[in-house]
Amino acid sequence: MSETPAAPIPAPAKHKSETRDFAEFLVKLAIFVFILRSFIFAPFSIPSESMLPRLFVGDYLIVTKWNYGYSKHSLPWSMPLIPGRVFAKLPERGDVIVFKSPPANDTDLIKRVIGLPGDFIQMRDGQLFINGAGVPKVRVADFVQPVSPNTHCLTPAANDRSFDGKPICRYMQFRETLPGSPAGQGKSYNVLDFGVTPQDNTQVYTVPEGMIFMMGDDRDDSGDSRFEAGGFGFVPIENIVGKAQFSVFSTDGSANWILPWTWVSAARWRRIGEGF
Repeated sequence: MSETPAAPIPAPAKHKSETRDFAEFLVKLAIFVFILRSFIFAPFSIPSESMLPRLFVGDYLIVTKWNYGYSKHSLPWSMPLIPGRVFAKLPERGDVIVFKSPPANDTDLIKRVIGLPGDFIQMRDGQLFINGAGVPKVRVADFVQPVSPNTHCLTPAANDRSFDGKPICRYMQFRETLPGSPAGQGKSYNVLDFGVTPQDNTQVYTVPEGMIFMMGDDRDDSGDSRFEAGGFGFVPIENIVGKAQFSVFSTDGSANWILPWTWVSAARWRRIGEGF
């Protein structure tokens, strides 16, 4: 008795399988990147001189997300998936943070935390006062920055030349030390001062509950919580995106992207890895 030959097994749809596998990989990758950027860390680039002398235009930073809790502004495009702020924690005075700028809440800015809820903040003759006490401001060596495509002198008086004749910007620099807890001293950092300007004297600001007061270290060239026009007033804690941690790259803007060898000469290598 003859056996009936078995029906041939059809070849798998290899093309469809590979396409499906690739699509699944892209979906998984997108989910991974979404979680990473939303809850762990994200990159941030410096667009202005308002945080000189610490941050230069052309600096690229890592910003961590978990330090102060999470809100919708922790998510890409401020997706409204988190109500209010969860795991909320107040920043400390002196922290450098990225936040969504009010009132539109659609632009990422970076400044230093100066005032917490309930604090009284004022500038008097160029000195910062917190809760009626003057913040120590000590003159240190001038801040000098080479002129480059990413750097221009912010005042005519700052134009200068180095010992080898190259153009530089030179600014008066001071060391501030914020008040800390009763157990210890607060954070210290450097600020710039252009001399006598209208920004040197302000009203007394009372920081409301749920808000923080932000200022740039380049005190005479920073739109910040001191100003409603040209600034943004108080910042809701909900608007915090994350805490600046360290620089991962910095460029003076002189690179030509189609000439790879210029990427090396344009890099500010000494700035890479600098923390806060």
